[in-house]
Formats: sequence, C-alpha cells, structure tokens
Amino acid sequence: MVFQTNLLDPVFSPLLRLPPLVSLFILALLVSLIITLVYKYMTDQTLMKDVKLRQKEIQKKMKAVRKEPDKAMKLQKEAMELNMKYMKQSFKPTLITFLPIILIFGWMNANLAYEPLLPGHDFSVTLVFDDSASGDVSISVPDGVKVVSSPKAEIKDGVAQFVLNAEAGDYLLVFDHDGLSYDKELSVTSEQRYAPVVKVFKDKSKPLRQIVLSNKKLIPLPVSENHIGWLGTYILFSIFLSMGLRKLLKIY
Repeated sequence: MVFQTNLLDPVFSPLLRLPPLVSLFILALLVSLIITLVYKYMTDQTLMKDVKLRQKEIQKKMKAVRKEPDKAMKLQKEAMELNMKYMKQSFKPTLITFLPIILIFGWMNANLAYEPLLPGHDFSVTLVFDDSASGDVSISVPDGVKVVSSPKAEIKDGVAQFVLNAEAGDYLLVFDHDGLSYDKELSVTSEQRYAPVVKVFKDKSKPLRQIVLSNKKLIPLPVSENHIGWLGTYILFSIFLSMGLRKLLKIY
C-alpha cells in the first residue's frame, strides 16, 4: 500500500522523481503563473495602472508638504481611498486562488518537508506519552521490518523509543502498552516519499500523545550555515518568479 496524503498526489507525484530543488522551482513557477494570470484577467488593469500612478504622485506631494499638516492629511486621506480601490480589485483573484494554493502547499508539506527513510538504514520510532505514563511498550512489526533494539522499551520521562531497519516498502507498525494498542504507518524507500512523520493521538483518556519517525528535515537549498527548508526555498523562488512574470505581462 502507498500512503497518499493529498488529493494532488496523482497529479504531482512525477515531480518527486526530480531533485527537490527542481520540484520546488517548478511548483513556484506554476503557482506564480496561476496567480499572475488570474490577477491579470480578474482585475481592471487600466484602473490599477491609474491607481498606481496616482499613488506615486501623492507620495511625491506628501514629501513636499511635510510641514503643512492640513495638506498632508488631505493627501493621506486620498492615498487611503486609492488603497481601498486597489484592495477591492485584488480581493476577487485572491479569493479564487486561495483554495488551490492551500492544496499545493499541503502537498509540498507532505512530500518535500523531510527526507525518506532509506532501505537498509537504521531509523528510530519515538512514542511520546503523558508524564504520568509508566511501564513497557512492545512493538509488533510485519515481514520486511527488523527490530534492531529490544522489542520492548521502557517509558522514561514520558518517552519510549525503538530502533528499526527495513526493506523498501509500506508497513504498519503496532505498539502495545498497558492493554492498549496503537498503530503507525511507515514508508521505507529511496524515492522522495514518506509516511506522515508525526501521528498525534487526541484521546485524552489514553496516555499516548504522539508517535514520531526519525525522518530528517529536507534541506533543498543549503546556504553556508543557514540551511533553507522547503518553505523558505519556495518563497525565494516565488518572489523572483512573481516579479518577473508581472513585468513580463505588464501587470499593475
């Protein structure tokens, strides 16, 4: 079984065969293009151009009348009215593009935020309990998964941990504690794919709060000591691409 985490998986899955940096660039280009085209055709560009030009004129005049409060207030009021006109024009395209952008962001977070757990490499699974929890936790694994540590782990300071190793595949891990059973999805693959790294348990009547896999955060753009994750990389691409597309298409 393959754990699909987003409605866009069938559409965007081919991007996962590319280097993450390339995938993020393509997605940033796609989203920027959608936003730019919707903005262009859903707004009155003649009005937007006039508003922009008038705003620039007001800014120049406000610098010249800094010592004249009455004139400055009058210009500021006009500037606010122009801003409202601009915002009213922008509201509709923003509303239209909101849902698809949220879906795409959800897909990126589910597929490009972490590195995969690789076949033949040790990894850990951590169970986080309430501070009051105690005793041992046992793990049951399917064929293809090996428990490197002991199959029983003691809860210490609210945490129990197992070390595993697995062949490529999608699995379901089962944990037992104090007569209660919990499960966690697991994907082991050399592809850019992973099961949800954190599973949260909201039932307050049970002591387990989270099960966490040891996937490392994906760093598509390492910059000296300041590593930029998927979101920062996407934002950088998006800023430059949006500016370029707006100039290319002469959008105000």
